[in-house]
Amino acid sequence: MQAAALGKQVYDITGRELDIGIVGLLEFAPAALLVLVAGYVADRFNRRTVAMFALSAEILCAGALFLYGRHEQTSVVPIFFIAFGFGVARAFMAPATRAIPPLLAPENGLPRVVALHSATWNFALIFGPALSGIFYSIGSQWPYFAAMLIMGLALLLLGSVQFRRAQDQSVAEERPSIAKAMEGLRFIRRTPILFAAISLDLFAVLFGGAIALLPVIAEERLGVGDVAYGWLRASAGIGALMMGLILIVLPVKRNVGRTLYIAVAVFGIATIVLGVTRSYAVAFLAVIVLSAADMVSVFIRASLVPLVTPDEARGRVNAVENVFIGASNELGAFESGAVSQAAGVPFTVIGGGVATIAVVGVFWFAFPVLRRINRFEDIETQV
Repeated sequence: MQAAALGKQVYDITGRELDIGIVGLLEFAPAALLVLVAGYVADRFNRRTVAMFALSAEILCAGALFLYGRHEQTSVVPIFFIAFGFGVARAFMAPATRAIPPLLAPENGLPRVVALHSATWNFALIFGPALSGIFYSIGSQWPYFAAMLIMGLALLLLGSVQFRRAQDQSVAEERPSIAKAMEGLRFIRRTPILFAAISLDLFAVLFGGAIALLPVIAEERLGVGDVAYGWLRASAGIGALMMGLILIVLPVKRNVGRTLYIAVAVFGIATIVLGVTRSYAVAFLAVIVLSAADMVSVFIRASLVPLVTPDEARGRVNAVENVFIGASNELGAFESGAVSQAAGVPFTVIGGGVATIAVVGVFWFAFPVLRRINRFEDIETQV
């Protein structure tokens, strides 16, 4: 809800695609700047506590956006500062929360937990942007007010989560050091499966960041208003939720590596269709398909990372992964906004889809170890 309103609000104030990209860059920067600190904090301290503090900071940022939305909006500079603050909170939130599912899942049940988590998240991606468009048409501040209330409820629920197994305390007992903080980087570098899976997502979504340009596509290419834009943004959640529900019932069990490559290629093809069309219906379906394909990619990567990584390093590895994901999403938004400002929306979206397919081709031959993964059960935790 908040993300959909933010992109729309920034574009309404300035009318520049580049400013949408700057918001993405400011949300991404803290994850890169704090990668060593945030990951180490998630492994050294109680992850639930870390996540609750970070979520509290996100609520404060939503409140600041609400207060700014109540006044006449002539500048995006306050939004830029708030977006950076939100990025700082999420830099600590992400590695802590992503390291929690392995502590909750039953034996051999992590892929299903990942699928259920993703489906729940994407359920929110449907109704959040749709409601955001309705609230935004009433007043630009109301999506942020609703987001603030919902995040407050999430904070209460997070405190009630029960773990099946305890967090590894070995890092908490060690003396802090730069070497320990950098363990996540070293672990990914020496684990080819992990490096390939994370890098593939980075480059694919970096080039295929068309979602960030949906406010511009809706207005300039499709000629629709706020409510239709909200549903177009929600179509990303529809596609991902549909695929998430399928993965809960029928999770990927065979040819895991090949399925990952195919999913990213389909993502690229659907992105090209989105860049070509001027039909709202076709664009709606294209976003559904690309989001469903991305859901498969997210499901596989989110299952691979904790299976390969020992618990004492999961926070630090997830912090590094968060930088990769942030680079593909927020930095991808900046790339899309900057290129679109210079070359136009169609060139940016179509070119991004073509580049995504090219990345799949390169990785298919460069990382055969990922392509050859058959079952999740065959993956061994690295040390």
